[in-house]
Amino acid sequence: MKKLSSLLLSILSFTLQAQDVISVTGNVPLSKVDISLSHEHLLVDFIGAEKYSRARWNEEVAFNKILPYLKEVKEAGVQTLFDCTPNYLGRDAKLLRRLSVASNVRIVTNTGLYGGSDNKYLPAYAFTESAQQLAQRWITEFEKGIDGTQVLPGFIKTSVNPATLSDISKKLITAAAITHKATGLTIASHTGPAIAALEQLKILKQQGVRPDAFIWVHAQNEKQNQKFIDLAILGAWVSLDGVNEDNIQWYVDVLSLLKKENLLHRVLISHDAGWFDPGKPDGGEFRPFTTIFHKLIPALKQAGFTQHDIDQLLITNPATAYAVAIRTF
Repeated sequence: MKKLSSLLLSILSFTLQAQDVISVTGNVPLSKVDISLSHEHLLVDFIGAEKYSRARWNEEVAFNKILPYLKEVKEAGVQTLFDCTPNYLGRDAKLLRRLSVASNVRIVTNTGLYGGSDNKYLPAYAFTESAQQLAQRWITEFEKGIDGTQVLPGFIKTSVNPATLSDISKKLITAAAITHKATGLTIASHTGPAIAALEQLKILKQQGVRPDAFIWVHAQNEKQNQKFIDLAILGAWVSLDGVNEDNIQWYVDVLSLLKKENLLHRVLISHDAGWFDPGKPDGGEFRPFTTIFHKLIPALKQAGFTQHDIDQLLITNPATAYAVAIRTF
C-alpha cells in the first residue's frame, strides 16, 4: 500500500507540474500535440565542432529541399516533429521556425551538446567548463532563446560514449540533470547500449532526477531485449528510433514483447530519418519520415495492435515524455 501511495503521489506531482511541449513557434498544450515523430532530423552537418559554421549551408537551398518532406508527413497525419539535431551538428533555429510555419508541422528543437563520436562535435569550452557552467549555457537558451532568436528549446539533447561512461560523458549528463532541475526540459541522450543508459540513470539519481525525465535514445542498438524491459520498469523512456523498411518485423517483435509486459506506455518510436547534409551536393539523399505510417502501423495492426496501442506510441507517449515538467525525487 505504501508503494502504491508513493506511485500515485508521483503521478499526481507530474500532473500538477506538467506544462506544454515547447515548439519553435511557441507552446503547444499537451492535448494538441497529437501524432508525433519523436526523433527525426531536418539538417545535419558532420564537419565537426572545430570547422562548424552556419555559413556552410544556404538557408534557401536547405528550406526548399526539406519542405516537401514535411508537407508529406503532414499529409500522413503528423502534427509534431521533434528535431534531434543538437548544437554544433546543424541546429538552425531560424530555419526550423521558417519550415514549421511553411509546413504547418510543429517542430521542437533542443539545447545541449553531443558527446558521442569520440567527442568530434564538442566545442573546446565543453572540456574546460564545469557541469554547472555548461548547464548555465543551456538554461540561458531556455530563458532567452537560441542564437539571438526567440526560439526556445523544447528538450535537452546530449550524447555519451556507448560503453562505460568517460569523464566528459559524465559531465554532460550531470549538466543535463542540472538543466532539467532548472527548466523541466526532458533529457534525450544518444546512448545505444544499455550499459551507458544505466550509468546515466545512476548519475541522474545522484542529482535527484527521476528516470522518467530520461529518454534512452537509440535503444534499438542494444542486443538484449530484456534490457528494454528492465529500463522501462525503472521508468526511463525506451526510444526505438531506427524504423526503416528493412527492420519492420524486428519492431513488430520487440513492440509485441513490450506490449505483453504491459510496458508500451514507456516506449517511443521514430525513424531517425532525413536530412539535408551541407557536406553533400544539393544536401544529399533525404530519407522520408513516412515508413512508420506506410509499413510499420499496418504490420502492427496485423499483429493484433489496436488503435489505442498505436495512439499510445505516437500521441500519448511523445506528449508525456517531452512535456516540460521538473521530475525529481
